[in-house]
Amino acid sequence: MANITAIVLTKNEEKNIVKCINNLKRFCKDILIIDSYSTDKTLELCEKLKVKVVQRKFIDHSEQFNWALENSNINTEWIIRVDADEEFTDELINEIKEKIDNIPNNVSGIVLKARVYFMGKWIKHGGIYPLHLLRLFRTGSAYSEKREMDEHIVVKYGEIIKFNNDFINNSNNTLTQWIDKHNWYSNKELKAYLNRNNDLSTLADKQNMKRRWLKNKVFYKIPLFTRAKLYYLYRYYIKLGFLDGQEGKIFHFLQAYWYRFLVDSKIYEKKVKN
Repeated sequence: MANITAIVLTKNEEKNIVKCINNLKRFCKDILIIDSYSTDKTLELCEKLKVKVVQRKFIDHSEQFNWALENSNINTEWIIRVDADEEFTDELINEIKEKIDNIPNNVSGIVLKARVYFMGKWIKHGGIYPLHLLRLFRTGSAYSEKREMDEHIVVKYGEIIKFNNDFINNSNNTLTQWIDKHNWYSNKELKAYLNRNNDLSTLADKQNMKRRWLKNKVFYKIPLFTRAKLYYLYRYYIKLGFLDGQEGKIFHFLQAYWYRFLVDSKIYEKKVKN
């Protein structure tokens, strides 16, 4: 096993957690579940799979993850952050096993490529793939930035490199659950908008730095509601989202237009109330 501890934040993940843990057991020495008092079978399933679970009240993803880093007495050389609906491909598992013990000492962080699946289909277009995320880092070298939404792992020192292969984000949630989750996200997005910080200095990943700069400096300068429509048209036509078929049509409409329109509606509501 690679000298890695996986940290997984959970709440009511009974549909995903077994596949997630079994996948992580293929290459991680330790697995740590930080659970926000699940009311489904998540804890029972974790117990059967004999992984360590710590229950703690959820405030936000960043705070929960940083608490795990600071209070879990992790003794592996590396830590990997994983969502319960994520799975590592055979190719990435092999790459991690082959390379991790030979990473130069000056390297502290490793960026991985994410594939997003929606309704069982890999979304390859619309600017969605590849999504580069810093997920693997040396113990003690990194933390999660404190943001309401789109928080990223920040490396405090050392170099960052990229691995070549993918991990998969493929939730088993129904469309209703997906919509409910994104409605919850929209409240966090509203808070992030109202308290937005344009400082990009903490982000070493150029892709995410560019995304955040565009969001703060370009997207939010476009009038309310108009920007949701323009973003959808950009994603679906200019970035070729229409090539993702029927599932892609649904995904790009909901994620690029409906969700952004919902966030703008809540921004508008807030302004009217004030």
